[in-house]
Amino acid sequence: MNREKRKKISPSAYKKRDYRQVIAADDLVSSFVTVKETDLHILAALDSTEAGYHFVHRYRNQLENYITSHPDFLTALVPLEYDTLAPPIVKSMLRAAATANVGPMAAVAGAIAEFVGRDLLGTGLLEVMVENGGDIFLQRSKECVAAIFAGRSPLNQKVGLRILQKFMPVGLCTSSGTVGHSLSLGKADSVTVLAPSAALADAAATRLGNEVSGGDRKNINEVLEIAKTIPGLLGVFIICEKNMGGWGEIDLVELS
Repeated sequence: MNREKRKKISPSAYKKRDYRQVIAADDLVSSFVTVKETDLHILAALDSTEAGYHFVHRYRNQLENYITSHPDFLTALVPLEYDTLAPPIVKSMLRAAATANVGPMAAVAGAIAEFVGRDLLGTGLLEVMVENGGDIFLQRSKECVAAIFAGRSPLNQKVGLRILQKFMPVGLCTSSGTVGHSLSLGKADSVTVLAPSAALADAAATRLGNEVSGGDRKNINEVLEIAKTIPGLLGVFIICEKNMGGWGEIDLVELS
């Protein structure tokens, strides 16, 4: 499907990751881990830089080695056959891609956030947030509110999503056709997906973002109907220009 795209925003706020300020938690310690394209913000009770680097290298090595022997994994825009011999992170991405009907790399940011986050929890930490370019794995002991970064939309950072503790650990992932560098065939300022798996949330956000062709409410509602057909999603929230719409376990919070 060939759609005209609005020029994507690459503002200094995005390049500097200043949007991370709106998801910071005063009671947790921030750590930052950057390895090639992977750029993580980790929130935990303790500094997690060293452990974060270790886990990022583990999963990047698994992905890079798999891509060397399976180059289609990197370039496919449609689901690939499931590989029972693949590393766990690759299997997670293959399952997410098949569920959302996209290529497996559509799930990469969410998958890395999730696998690193679960490994950090395995070290004894009770609360962890791992954000990877706007895709989040979250485990907290209380409800949280995440602000929605939506580029040029007048709704940018004006609304947030309340995430109840009962859904955690959870993935919260966002795709945009107007912000950032990830491939999107649509025009949404943000499509945010809540799901038990961050890999699935990432893949579904890409799929649904591709379906947003304009800022009218009719199209937003059509995309939300598509969201209902993707198994495993908890909720979806879309912002395009001045309009927004949501489905599922979406509890909006007005931000000042």
